[in-house]
Amino acid sequence: MGALSDVKVLDLTRVLAGPYATMMLADLGAEIIKIEMPGKGDDSRAYGPYRNGESAYFMSINRNKQSMTLNLKAPEGKEILKELIQHVDVLVENFRPGTMERLGLGFDVLHELNPRLIYAASTGYGQTGPYSQRPAYDAVVQAMGGIMSITGSENGVPTRVGSSIGDIIAGLFLAFGILAALHERSRSGLGQLVDVAMLDGQVAILENAISRFEVTGVVPKPIGNRHPSIVPFEPFDTLTDPIMVAAGNDKLFESLCELLELNCASDERFATNPARQANYAKLRPLLAERFKTKTCVEWQKLFDQAGIPNGPINTVDKVVVNEQILARNMIVEVDHPVAGVTRIPGIPVKLSRTPGEIRFAAPLLGADTEALLSGVLGYSAEKIADLRAKQVI
Repeated sequence: MGALSDVKVLDLTRVLAGPYATMMLADLGAEIIKIEMPGKGDDSRAYGPYRNGESAYFMSINRNKQSMTLNLKAPEGKEILKELIQHVDVLVENFRPGTMERLGLGFDVLHELNPRLIYAASTGYGQTGPYSQRPAYDAVVQAMGGIMSITGSENGVPTRVGSSIGDIIAGLFLAFGILAALHERSRSGLGQLVDVAMLDGQVAILENAISRFEVTGVVPKPIGNRHPSIVPFEPFDTLTDPIMVAAGNDKLFESLCELLELNCASDERFATNPARQANYAKLRPLLAERFKTKTCVEWQKLFDQAGIPNGPINTVDKVVVNEQILARNMIVEVDHPVAGVTRIPGIPVKLSRTPGEIRFAAPLLGADTEALLSGVLGYSAEKIADLRAKQVI
Protein backbone atom coordinates (compact mmCIF):
# COMPACT_ATOMS: atom_id res chain seq x y z
CA MET A 1 0.00 0.00 0.00
CA GLY A 2 1.67 3.19 -1.19
CA ALA A 3 1.28 6.48 0.63
CA LEU A 4 -1.15 7.67 -2.08
CA SER A 5 -2.85 4.35 -2.83
CA ASP A 6 -6.28 5.82 -2.01
CA VAL A 7 -5.87 8.65 -4.55
CA LYS A 8 -7.26 8.35 -8.09
CA VAL A 9 -6.02 10.72 -10.77
CA LEU A 10 -7.34 11.49 -14.24
CA ASP A 11 -4.30 12.59 -16.24
CA LEU A 12 -4.89 14.63 -19.40
CA THR A 13 -1.32 15.90 -19.64
CA ARG A 14 1.21 15.50 -22.42
CA VAL A 15 4.97 15.70 -22.97
CA LEU A 16 6.84 16.48 -19.71
CA ALA A 17 5.68 18.84 -16.92
CA GLY A 18 2.31 17.20 -16.29
CA PRO A 19 3.43 13.61 -16.91
CA TYR A 20 6.37 14.14 -14.56
CA ALA A 21 4.01 15.31 -11.81
CA THR A 22 1.63 12.40 -12.25
CA MET A 23 4.55 9.95 -12.38
CA MET A 24 5.61 11.20 -8.95
CA LEU A 25 2.11 10.59 -7.63
CA ALA A 26 1.99 7.18 -9.32
CA ASP A 27 5.32 6.12 -7.80
CA LEU A 28 3.85 6.73 -4.35
CA GLY A 29 0.82 4.58 -5.09
CA ALA A 30 -1.76 6.83 -6.75
CA GLU A 31 -3.87 5.26 -9.50
CA ILE A 32 -3.25 7.24 -12.68
CA ILE A 33 -5.64 7.01 -15.64
CA LYS A 34 -3.82 8.65 -18.52
CA ILE A 35 -6.23 9.99 -21.14
CA GLU A 36 -4.76 10.04 -24.67
CA MET A 37 -6.01 10.92 -28.13
CA PRO A 38 -7.05 7.79 -30.10
CA GLY A 39 -4.50 6.77 -32.72
CA LYS A 40 -1.91 9.31 -31.62
CA GLY A 41 -1.52 9.50 -27.87
CA ASP A 42 0.81 11.73 -25.89
CA ASP A 43 3.03 13.84 -28.18
CA SER A 44 6.10 12.37 -26.49
CA ARG A 45 5.31 8.92 -27.93
CA ALA A 46 6.80 10.38 -31.11
CA TYR A 47 10.05 11.51 -29.44
CA GLY A 48 13.13 9.34 -29.86
CA PRO A 49 15.20 7.41 -29.22
CA TYR A 50 13.15 4.25 -29.76
CA ARG A 51 13.41 0.64 -28.69
CA ASN A 52 11.34 -1.78 -30.73
CA GLY A 53 9.28 1.18 -31.93
CA GLU A 54 8.54 2.46 -28.41
CA SER A 55 9.74 5.91 -27.29
CA ALA A 56 12.33 5.79 -24.51
CA TYR A 57 11.37 9.40 -23.70
CA PHE A 58 7.73 8.42 -23.11
CA MET A 59 8.64 5.30 -21.16
CA SER A 60 10.91 7.23 -18.80
CA ILE A 61 8.12 9.45 -17.41
CA ASN A 62 4.92 7.42 -17.76
CA ARG A 63 5.55 4.32 -15.66
CA ASN A 64 2.89 3.12 -13.20
CA LYS A 65 0.08 4.59 -15.32
CA GLN A 66 -2.89 3.17 -17.21
CA SER A 67 -3.61 4.42 -20.73
CA MET A 68 -7.13 5.11 -21.92
CA THR A 69 -7.86 6.59 -25.34
CA LEU A 70 -10.65 9.18 -25.46
CA ASN A 71 -11.57 11.82 -28.02
CA LEU A 72 -12.57 14.85 -25.95
CA LYS A 73 -13.83 16.66 -29.04
CA ALA A 74 -16.57 14.07 -29.51
CA PRO A 75 -19.78 14.57 -27.47
CA GLU A 76 -19.62 10.97 -26.24
CA GLY A 77 -16.00 11.48 -25.20
CA LYS A 78 -16.92 14.50 -23.10
CA GLU A 79 -19.68 12.57 -21.42
CA ILE A 80 -17.34 9.72 -20.59
CA LEU A 81 -14.91 12.18 -19.02
CA LYS A 82 -17.70 13.66 -16.94
CA GLU A 83 -18.61 10.18 -15.74
CA LEU A 84 -15.01 9.43 -14.85
CA ILE A 85 -14.73 12.71 -12.93
CA GLN A 86 -17.18 11.36 -10.38
CA HIS A 87 -14.81 8.45 -9.63
CA VAL A 88 -11.53 10.33 -9.15
CA ASP A 89 -9.90 12.71 -6.69
CA VAL A 90 -7.71 14.71 -9.05
CA LEU A 91 -7.75 15.88 -12.66
CA VAL A 92 -4.47 17.12 -14.14
CA GLU A 93 -4.23 18.94 -17.48
CA ASN A 94 -1.70 21.11 -19.28
CA PHE A 95 -3.73 22.62 -22.11
CA ARG A 96 -3.52 26.32 -22.85
CA PRO A 97 -5.85 28.28 -20.53
CA GLY A 98 -9.40 28.31 -21.87
CA THR A 99 -9.11 25.05 -23.83
CA MET A 100 -10.99 22.96 -21.28
CA GLU A 101 -13.64 25.69 -20.94
CA ARG A 102 -14.20 25.65 -24.72
CA LEU A 103 -14.68 21.89 -24.51
CA GLY A 104 -17.27 22.41 -21.79
CA LEU A 105 -14.96 20.71 -19.30
CA GLY A 106 -13.58 23.62 -17.31
CA PHE A 107 -13.04 23.74 -13.55
CA ASP A 108 -16.47 25.18 -12.76
CA VAL A 109 -18.28 22.46 -14.71
CA LEU A 110 -16.25 19.57 -13.33
CA HIS A 111 -16.23 20.94 -9.78
CA GLU A 112 -20.02 21.02 -9.85
CA LEU A 113 -20.05 17.35 -10.87
CA ASN A 114 -17.56 16.47 -8.12
CA PRO A 115 -17.14 19.15 -5.42
CA ARG A 116 -14.22 17.19 -3.94
CA LEU A 117 -12.25 17.32 -7.19
CA ILE A 118 -8.75 18.77 -7.18
CA TYR A 119 -8.32 20.37 -10.61
CA ALA A 120 -4.61 20.90 -11.35
CA ALA A 121 -3.49 22.88 -14.38
CA SER A 122 0.09 23.25 -15.56
CA THR A 123 0.70 25.88 -18.23
CA GLY A 124 3.52 28.01 -19.57
CA TYR A 125 2.41 31.25 -17.95
CA GLY A 126 -0.52 30.44 -15.70
CA GLN A 127 -4.27 30.99 -15.82
CA THR A 128 -3.95 34.77 -15.41
CA GLY A 129 -1.77 37.61 -16.66
CA PRO A 130 -1.07 39.12 -20.08
CA TYR A 131 0.97 36.10 -21.25
CA SER A 132 -1.58 33.44 -20.28
CA GLN A 133 -2.48 32.60 -23.90
CA ARG A 134 1.09 32.36 -25.16
CA PRO A 135 2.51 28.91 -25.98
CA ALA A 136 5.60 27.80 -24.10
CA TYR A 137 8.23 25.11 -24.09
CA ASP A 138 11.09 24.48 -21.70
CA ALA A 139 13.73 26.47 -23.58
CA VAL A 140 11.40 29.48 -23.83
CA VAL A 141 10.68 29.70 -20.11
CA GLN A 142 14.33 29.07 -19.24
CA ALA A 143 15.14 32.09 -21.39
CA MET A 144 12.35 34.31 -20.06
CA GLY A 145 12.69 33.22 -16.43
CA GLY A 146 16.29 34.38 -16.07
CA ILE A 147 18.02 31.04 -15.47
CA MET A 148 19.79 31.17 -18.84
CA SER A 149 21.15 34.64 -18.12
CA ILE A 150 23.16 33.33 -15.15
CA THR A 151 24.22 30.02 -16.73
CA GLY A 152 27.27 29.47 -18.90
CA SER A 153 30.97 30.22 -18.97
CA GLU A 154 32.25 33.51 -17.61
CA ASN A 155 31.98 36.20 -20.27
CA GLY A 156 30.20 33.65 -22.43
CA VAL A 157 26.72 33.56 -23.90
CA PRO A 158 23.60 32.69 -21.83
CA THR A 159 23.15 28.91 -21.84
CA ARG A 160 20.18 26.61 -21.46
CA VAL A 161 20.46 24.20 -18.53
CA GLY A 162 21.05 20.71 -19.93
CA SER A 163 18.03 19.13 -18.22
CA SER A 164 14.53 20.40 -19.04
CA ILE A 165 14.16 22.17 -15.71
CA GLY A 166 11.49 24.51 -17.05
CA ASP A 167 9.19 21.51 -17.34
CA ILE A 168 10.52 19.45 -14.45
CA ILE A 169 10.37 22.24 -11.88
CA ALA A 170 6.78 22.92 -12.96
CA GLY A 171 6.06 19.21 -12.50
CA LEU A 172 7.52 19.24 -9.01
CA PHE A 173 5.48 22.30 -8.00
CA LEU A 174 2.37 20.76 -9.58
CA ALA A 175 2.71 17.57 -7.53
CA PHE A 176 3.40 19.65 -4.43
CA GLY A 177 0.29 21.77 -5.06
CA ILE A 178 -1.87 18.69 -5.60
CA LEU A 179 -0.73 17.17 -2.31
CA ALA A 180 -1.37 20.44 -0.48
CA ALA A 181 -4.89 20.64 -1.94
CA LEU A 182 -5.58 17.02 -1.00
CA HIS A 183 -4.45 17.70 2.56
CA GLU A 184 -6.69 20.77 2.81
CA ARG A 185 -9.59 18.77 1.41
CA SER A 186 -9.35 16.43 4.39
CA ARG A 187 -10.45 19.41 6.50
CA SER A 188 -12.90 21.22 4.24
CA GLY A 189 -14.21 18.35 2.13
CA LEU A 190 -13.85 20.55 -0.95
CA GLY A 191 -11.58 20.51 -3.95
CA GLN A 192 -9.96 23.54 -5.55
CA LEU A 193 -7.96 24.75 -8.56
CA VAL A 194 -4.18 24.29 -8.53
CA ASP A 195 -2.62 26.76 -10.98
CA VAL A 196 1.09 26.20 -11.76
CA ALA A 197 3.03 28.13 -14.40
CA MET A 198 6.37 27.07 -15.85
CA LEU A 199 7.60 30.68 -15.84
CA ASP A 200 6.66 31.10 -12.17
CA GLY A 201 8.71 28.03 -11.36
CA GLN A 202 11.79 29.43 -13.06
CA VAL A 203 11.56 32.65 -11.07
CA ALA A 204 11.07 30.69 -7.85
CA ILE A 205 14.37 28.80 -8.29
CA LEU A 206 16.57 31.78 -9.03
CA GLU A 207 18.07 31.14 -5.60
CA ASN A 208 19.97 34.27 -4.59
CA ALA A 209 20.17 35.91 -8.02
CA ILE A 210 17.17 38.17 -7.41
CA SER A 211 18.21 39.01 -3.86
CA ARG A 212 21.75 39.83 -5.02
CA PHE A 213 20.36 42.16 -7.68
CA GLU A 214 17.94 43.83 -5.27
CA VAL A 215 20.69 44.44 -2.70
CA THR A 216 23.54 45.46 -5.00
CA GLY A 217 21.82 46.71 -8.14
CA VAL A 218 24.28 44.63 -10.19
CA VAL A 219 22.72 42.39 -12.83
CA PRO A 220 23.96 38.79 -12.32
CA LYS A 221 25.91 37.32 -15.23
CA PRO A 222 27.19 33.84 -16.07
CA ILE A 223 30.31 33.03 -14.05
CA GLY A 224 30.97 29.48 -15.13
CA ASN A 225 30.97 26.71 -12.55
CA ARG A 226 31.81 28.72 -9.46
CA HIS A 227 29.32 29.91 -6.85
CA PRO A 228 28.50 33.63 -6.81
CA SER A 229 28.63 33.90 -3.01
CA ILE A 230 30.89 31.11 -1.67
CA VAL A 231 34.65 30.68 -2.27
CA PRO A 232 36.00 28.13 -3.10
CA PHE A 233 32.97 26.41 -4.57
CA GLU A 234 33.97 25.19 -8.03
CA PRO A 235 35.87 22.53 -9.99
CA PHE A 236 39.66 22.37 -10.18
CA ASP A 237 41.88 20.51 -12.64
CA THR A 238 43.97 17.65 -11.20
CA LEU A 239 46.60 15.35 -12.68
CA THR A 240 43.69 13.39 -14.20
CA ASP A 241 40.06 14.50 -14.16
CA PRO A 242 38.67 17.71 -12.64
CA ILE A 243 37.19 17.60 -9.14
CA MET A 244 34.37 19.70 -7.74
CA VAL A 245 35.07 21.12 -4.28
CA ALA A 246 32.65 23.01 -2.05
CA ALA A 247 34.25 24.59 1.01
CA GLY A 248 31.08 26.17 2.32
CA ASN A 249 32.48 27.70 5.53
CA ASP A 250 35.73 28.93 7.06
CA LYS A 251 36.41 25.67 8.91
CA LEU A 252 36.17 23.67 5.69
CA PHE A 253 38.44 26.16 3.96
CA GLU A 254 40.99 25.75 6.75
CA SER A 255 40.90 21.97 6.34
CA LEU A 256 41.25 22.34 2.57
CA CYS A 257 44.30 24.56 2.95
CA GLU A 258 45.94 22.04 5.28
CA LEU A 259 45.56 19.28 2.73
CA LEU A 260 46.77 21.54 -0.06
CA GLU A 261 49.74 22.55 2.14
CA LEU A 262 48.90 26.23 1.84
CA ASN A 263 48.89 28.97 4.50
CA CYS A 264 45.91 30.75 2.99
CA ALA A 265 43.55 30.20 5.93
CA SER A 266 45.64 32.46 8.17
CA ASP A 267 46.05 35.11 5.47
CA GLU A 268 43.73 38.02 6.19
CA ARG A 269 42.97 38.26 2.47
CA PHE A 270 41.42 34.78 2.57
CA ALA A 271 40.53 34.08 6.22
CA THR A 272 36.79 34.73 5.80
CA ASN A 273 34.36 34.07 2.99
CA PRO A 274 33.77 37.80 2.27
CA ALA A 275 37.54 38.28 2.09
CA ARG A 276 37.91 35.29 -0.23
CA GLN A 277 35.21 36.71 -2.47
CA ALA A 278 36.94 40.08 -2.59
CA ASN A 279 40.29 38.48 -3.37
CA TYR A 280 39.10 35.62 -5.55
CA ALA A 281 41.42 36.50 -8.44
CA LYS A 282 44.43 36.16 -6.12
CA LEU A 283 43.26 33.04 -4.32
CA ARG A 284 42.23 30.82 -7.20
CA PRO A 285 45.67 30.50 -8.87
CA LEU A 286 47.17 29.45 -5.54
CA LEU A 287 44.59 26.71 -5.10
CA ALA A 288 44.65 25.64 -8.74
CA GLU A 289 48.40 25.07 -8.73
CA ARG A 290 48.20 22.73 -5.72
CA PHE A 291 45.32 20.70 -7.12
CA LYS A 292 47.49 19.66 -10.06
CA THR A 293 49.87 17.76 -7.75
CA LYS A 294 47.55 14.75 -7.30
CA THR A 295 44.96 12.78 -9.23
CA CYS A 296 41.23 13.27 -8.86
CA VAL A 297 40.88 9.94 -7.00
CA GLU A 298 43.72 10.81 -4.62
CA TRP A 299 42.13 14.14 -3.76
CA GLN A 300 38.75 12.49 -3.28
CA LYS A 301 40.12 10.10 -0.67
CA LEU A 302 41.86 12.90 1.23
CA PHE A 303 38.86 15.21 1.11
CA ASP A 304 36.46 12.46 2.16
CA GLN A 305 38.63 11.69 5.20
CA ALA A 306 38.66 15.40 6.11
CA GLY A 307 34.91 15.85 5.57
CA ILE A 308 35.30 18.28 2.69
CA PRO A 309 32.42 18.05 0.16
CA ASN A 310 33.81 16.96 -3.18
CA GLY A 311 33.09 14.83 -6.20
CA PRO A 312 34.08 14.07 -9.78
CA ILE A 313 32.21 15.58 -12.71
CA ASN A 314 30.57 12.36 -13.85
CA THR A 315 29.36 11.76 -17.37
CA VAL A 316 26.04 9.92 -17.68
CA ASP A 317 27.72 6.57 -18.31
CA LYS A 318 29.43 6.91 -14.95
CA VAL A 319 26.29 8.11 -13.19
CA VAL A 320 24.34 4.96 -14.10
CA VAL A 321 26.99 2.68 -12.55
CA ASN A 322 27.89 4.81 -9.53
CA GLU A 323 27.88 2.71 -6.35
CA GLN A 324 25.96 5.26 -4.28
CA ILE A 325 23.31 5.75 -6.95
CA LEU A 326 22.88 2.00 -7.36
CA ALA A 327 22.76 1.50 -3.58
CA ARG A 328 19.85 3.94 -3.43
CA ASN A 329 18.01 2.14 -6.27
CA MET A 330 18.15 5.24 -8.45
CA ILE A 331 18.72 3.19 -11.61
CA VAL A 332 16.14 0.44 -11.98
CA GLU A 333 15.04 -2.06 -14.60
CA VAL A 334 11.47 -2.30 -15.87
CA ASP A 335 10.09 -4.86 -18.29
CA HIS A 336 8.06 -3.23 -21.06
CA PRO A 337 5.74 -5.51 -23.11
CA VAL A 338 7.22 -4.31 -26.41
CA ALA A 339 10.52 -2.59 -25.65
CA GLY A 340 11.66 -5.30 -23.24
CA VAL A 341 13.85 -4.59 -20.24
CA THR A 342 14.87 -0.95 -19.99
CA ARG A 343 16.77 1.01 -17.33
CA ILE A 344 15.26 4.22 -16.00
CA PRO A 345 15.75 6.56 -13.02
CA GLY A 346 14.33 5.28 -9.74
CA ILE A 347 12.21 6.98 -7.08
CA PRO A 348 14.05 9.78 -5.22
CA VAL A 349 11.59 10.05 -2.32
CA LYS A 350 12.30 7.30 0.20
CA LEU A 351 9.48 6.64 2.68
CA SER A 352 10.28 4.25 5.54
CA ARG A 353 6.83 2.75 6.08
CA THR A 354 5.03 3.22 2.75
CA PRO A 355 7.83 3.25 0.18
CA GLY A 356 7.23 4.09 -3.44
CA GLU A 357 7.34 1.35 -6.02
CA ILE A 358 7.69 1.02 -9.77
CA ARG A 359 4.93 -1.51 -10.30
CA PHE A 360 4.85 -1.64 -14.09
CA ALA A 361 6.29 -0.02 -17.19
CA ALA A 362 4.73 2.78 -19.22
CA PRO A 363 1.53 1.60 -20.94
CA LEU A 364 0.92 0.94 -24.60
CA LEU A 365 -1.47 3.42 -26.16
CA GLY A 366 -5.00 2.67 -25.00
CA ALA A 367 -4.00 -0.58 -23.31
CA ASP A 368 -6.46 -0.10 -20.44
CA THR A 369 -9.37 1.55 -22.25
CA GLU A 370 -11.76 -1.38 -22.26
CA ALA A 371 -10.92 -2.50 -18.73
CA LEU A 372 -11.56 1.00 -17.36
CA LEU A 373 -14.79 1.55 -19.25
CA SER A 374 -16.18 -1.79 -18.15
CA GLY A 375 -14.69 -1.91 -14.66
CA VAL A 376 -15.17 1.71 -13.58
CA LEU A 377 -18.20 2.81 -15.59
CA GLY A 378 -19.86 -0.56 -16.18
CA TYR A 379 -20.00 -0.27 -19.98
CA SER A 380 -21.00 -3.36 -21.91
CA ALA A 381 -18.80 -4.93 -24.56
CA GLU A 382 -21.32 -3.84 -27.20
CA LYS A 383 -21.21 -0.21 -26.06
CA ILE A 384 -17.41 -0.21 -26.00
CA ALA A 385 -17.31 -1.66 -29.52
CA ASP A 386 -19.70 1.05 -30.71
CA LEU A 387 -17.52 3.78 -29.17
CA ARG A 388 -14.46 2.32 -30.87
CA ALA A 389 -16.25 2.20 -34.22
CA LYS A 390 -17.13 5.89 -33.82
CA GLN A 391 -13.47 6.67 -32.97
CA VAL A 392 -14.49 8.06 -29.59
CA ILE A 393 -11.97 5.71 -27.95
